Amino acid sequence: MDRGTGFRFGKAFGIPLYLHPSWLIIFALITFSLGTQFTAQHPRWTPAQHWIVGIATSLLFFGSVIFHELSHSVVALRYRLPVQSITLFVFGGISRINAEPSSALQEFNIAIAGPASSFFLAGAFYLAGRAAGGNEIVFAIVTWLWQINFALAVFNLLPGFPLDGGRVFRSIVWGVTHDYTKATRYASGSGQLLGYLMIFGGIWQFVSGNHIGGLWLAFIGWFLLSAAQESYAQVAVQSVLAGVTAGDIMSKDVPTVARDISLADYVHEVLRTGRRCHIVTGAGTPVGFITLHAAREIPRDEWDLTSVQAVMMPLDKVQWAAPADPVLKILDRMQREDVNQMPVLDQGHIVGIIGRDSILGALQTRLSAGHLA
Repeated sequence: MDRGTGFRFGKAFGIPLYLHPSWLIIFALITFSLGTQFTAQHPRWTPAQHWIVGIATSLLFFGSVIFHELSHSVVALRYRLPVQSITLFVFGGISRINAEPSSALQEFNIAIAGPASSFFLAGAFYLAGRAAGGNEIVFAIVTWLWQINFALAVFNLLPGFPLDGGRVFRSIVWGVTHDYTKATRYASGSGQLLGYLMIFGGIWQFVSGNHIGGLWLAFIGWFLLSAAQESYAQVAVQSVLAGVTAGDIMSKDVPTVARDISLADYVHEVLRTGRRCHIVTGAGTPVGFITLHAAREIPRDEWDLTSVQAVMMPLDKVQWAAPADPVLKILDRMQREDVNQMPVLDQGHIVGIIGRDSILGALQTRLSAGHLA
């Protein structure tokens, strides 16, 4: 599994769990809100009880969010879709599933699993409250938890992509039209509409005096709007680049540099040719790969005394592509491995280089051609 974003704090079903730094913001806000709420509702409790119960309730709530995301992930794993990680952040949680569902039914089942799990937790906490008897602290905790899980399920079922309800909506349109791109366009449109409504609603609340609630609602709306737009853009890119391989757009001009030249000479070569990556050779044989980024990692005053060989990436650590590899998969690998260029290898021979810039150029050309058509 690749690394997630933030601090790793555990693993479930083989899936790494992470806390994004922004999670601390919402955890602090919810804990403060609960502590204040319990102080008003239960004045007989001590101040320590108010805040301990507030912290405990917050932790159980985020445990509920993890349960929600795990439900998505477990169903995805059932369909053999790789799950990279689950991350808690300021807006809740996100499951990073590294492949799209292959059918509308898979999309529906993965999406509906989250709200279903939240409804399940709401029912479980409600029953726990009924069984709490006279335990006021337990009753206060589980009452808030069943209500918030119910609200979480209902909110996630709103038909705005990328909310779970938006994905359910997309799966239905996909199943009816058999057109994934069209379904994504409709679901993204509903997500953008919902985002605008939340932004305007937040502004109205802010003007009406509910400053914190209004700002928070508008902020969530802005996030939803941006995510919906980005999601459709990603699908549009996938549609445009579908069927394009590394061999179609790679540069067959493979620039090389000798391993014994200095970094100063290498940078001069980059400036002269405009080529930002080179195969490093020794006695005419490829021995490594170097980029301008690697050279910049060395202080400038050491360039004259440092050879290319000292900073190059050995061949056994280079990320390679094959001519038949789909460009979309190569781009995904580049993003995961944080590289900008890959040599293309065919039957043990370097036949070209593909980079993010060449992929972007191919995308722009195909978009222009499609527009003209």
